[in-house]
Amino acid sequence: MHAHPNESATESAMPWWRYPLLWMVIAGPALVAVASIATFWLAAHRPDALVSEDYYREGIEINRTLADRRHLPALAGRNHAATPAGAMPVAPAPVDPSSARKAVP
Repeated sequence: MHAHPNESATESAMPWWRYPLLWMVIAGPALVAVASIATFWLAAHRPDALVSEDYYREGIEINRTLADRRHLPALAGRNHAATPAGAMPVAPAPVDPSSARKAVP
């Protein structure tokens, strides 16, 4: 018995859910939908407190801290200039590498 080409194609055709590539195509948007629902649930059930009650006072304190830090180099230089010479720490003399003893094995 000889089958027509059209008959063999229709008989061997699989249902749409049997193709793995189709599931790979469907998986991307399905995962995005699940992730968006999970993100929405987290955002709705755990809201962030973005602004504190005393935001103005906290801003003023931050500005004061930044202004104080801006003057630190000048204060360090002033303190260094006002330190008496006898109170300065003495730095150790540099070591000459050629005069150092070599380790004996």
